[in-house]
Parts: sequence; C-alpha cells; structure tokens
Amino acid sequence: MAKARVGAAGIEYIQGALLKPKKANGHSHGNYLVATHRSDPTTSDSCQRLYTKPADAYKRTTPVSSEETLARTRFGEIGKAVALRRKNLSYVSTDVANFKAQQETGYKTLRQYLWHLCADEYDAQNNG
Repeated sequence: MAKARVGAAGIEYIQGALLKPKKANGHSHGNYLVATHRSDPTTSDSCQRLYTKPADAYKRTTPVSSEETLARTRFGEIGKAVALRRKNLSYVSTDVANFKAQQETGYKTLRQYLWHLCADEYDAQNNG
C-alpha cells in the first residue's frame, strides 16, 4: 500500500507499492509498480522515482537451507516465549523492574529486553 503526501498544490510525493500483481488460476497477472521518495538531503533535484518489477520478482529461487530452517524455528519459538512471558503475571513486576534498571545502558524497549531473556533461555535449552 502506498503513502501519499498532499499539499496545497496537489500531490507532493507518493511512496510505496502502487500496484501489485493479481493472482488468478495459479498464475500472476500484471507487474509491481513501486514509488520511492528520498527525504535525505542531496544535491540532486530528483527525489521521486518510479520502478516496475515483474510479477515473479520476489519469488525465491533457491531452496530453504537447514540453517535457515533452524533460524526460523528459533525465531518462532522465541517469539512465542516472549508473548507468553508478557502475559504471565508472575513475571511482569520483576521483568519491568529489571528492565527499568538496565534501560539507560542496555535495551530500550521491554519487548527487546524480554526477547533477549527468552533467546538466552532458548539457546541454553537447545544448544547447551
């Protein structure tokens, strides 16, 4: 989905996917149409670009490796552990206190802090 900024004179810029291929009967119709807007300062006056990509541009060309499978499994398990820990009332008060104690020098969000804790627990259980 694209974002657009509208000013007094009309559209100032458009950024994002304007068009995506439609899948029907097992194959895709159309191409991707993507607009980018550069907001960083530069010497060029051209800050808006429009790209078109074929329908299969984002299709994977190589099989999933065993390392990727392990990484995906680890990510999913840690994500589930973080969600459960956030809902478990027996951990909430100690987790929040420990997070606030380290916040100045360590992790900036509670989710990031809990992810670190759960990742360490997962690694200890599965690799150690």
